[in-house]
Amino acid sequence: MANFMSICTMRNLLVLSLALNLSLIMRVFYEGEKHGPRGFSAQKADRALEKAAHATQRTLVSLSSSGQDDGEKLINLDHGDPTMYESYWQQMGEKTTVVIPGWQSMSYFSDVKNPCWFLEPEFAKQVVRLHNLVGNAVTEGRQIVVGTGSSQLFLAALYALAPKDASEPISVISAAPFYSSYPSMTDYLKSGLYKWAGDARSFDKEGPYIELVTSPNNPDGFVRHSMVNRTGGILVHDLAYYWPQYTPISSAADHDLTLFTVSKATGHAGTRIGWALVKDPEVAKKMIKFIELSTIGVSRDSQLRAARILEVIINSSQNPGGPESGESFFKISYHFMAERWQLLREAVNKGRFFSLPDFQQGFCQFLNQVSQPQPAFAWLKCEDEGVEDCESLLRGHKILTRGGRSFGVGPKYVRVSMLDRDHNFNLFLKRLASIQT
Repeated sequence: MANFMSICTMRNLLVLSLALNLSLIMRVFYEGEKHGPRGFSAQKADRALEKAAHATQRTLVSLSSSGQDDGEKLINLDHGDPTMYESYWQQMGEKTTVVIPGWQSMSYFSDVKNPCWFLEPEFAKQVVRLHNLVGNAVTEGRQIVVGTGSSQLFLAALYALAPKDASEPISVISAAPFYSSYPSMTDYLKSGLYKWAGDARSFDKEGPYIELVTSPNNPDGFVRHSMVNRTGGILVHDLAYYWPQYTPISSAADHDLTLFTVSKATGHAGTRIGWALVKDPEVAKKMIKFIELSTIGVSRDSQLRAARILEVIINSSQNPGGPESGESFFKISYHFMAERWQLLREAVNKGRFFSLPDFQQGFCQFLNQVSQPQPAFAWLKCEDEGVEDCESLLRGHKILTRGGRSFGVGPKYVRVSMLDRDHNFNLFLKRLASIQT
């Protein structure tokens, strides 16, 4: 009987949603007939149909996500796969569609006049426009180097910055908790140029070093600055999450070498595009050489798609709500993240089993308001004295996370992705609440 009532309720909601959306379409047509040709257009009808279709789709998704959790589904929140953004881009429809004829982008070369000869001019143009709009990085006097994600650019930076005639590999460090892939990426090829040397807080070796500064930090979300500050130190700033949906934009980053990625800025991880802003032309040339030797450039097709995506984001911020631009990506994404963090804090605060970091508010120059950091990952701690390994505890409830040891700290901590689809995130909240009861 309960199952029958549940099915009836879902069917009733679906019928109601379809009826409301149909009434929206009929109202548009009615207004058109009422006001004549000047008050109605095919474009308005198309927009009404598009809104109705998306509203119905959201209802279907909500209904499919509202079922009972039997605890058998595996929820993988180990990776930062940004599928949360799918709903926004679905609503944008064909605005980001790029048609590439078979004869286009056939050459290795994008712009032979640019030191980064595989950099698409249109992508470089939109990168500069985006940073100028958001105000999160200085682009003037910088060489843009495009890469296959920021991971390739990270390795290119190590290659470019490491001395070639040193008697031993240069030390590469970052303050714990550090990004879990830094150690493995640094040492994977067993290079004679550089070597992972651990936590920057305890680094006391004399001589040159490369310090990786991730801000906001992955995994804990805090704003970071260099820790060592000694002569001979070289800084690489990884600013993948320095966007207004994750943290207040306080100023334009003005560093020697900064890394960004499309995956965390827009959610398009599969496009595999990142970029570096490099002040020193010689360092930029060495990074370009690394990419040339490893992959003979970067996909021109992916750059063209990324350029269009960035252009749409810029237009949505400059003309929000317009028929050609849609709703502001950054403002909607900010509200997505704010809602998720509110729900997570409510779930955690219902008991004393878990805890989350507390962040200080700051003024965001882009949003023109005071806002609080709401990172792409939750740095969750198991406070219960009987639990030594938080990752194992959550795995027992079929929640996959990444344990603190991967980030250079203890097993009481786990990193949880906040960017998964609504259904998985809601299931995670339910199971988190059930652990505390």
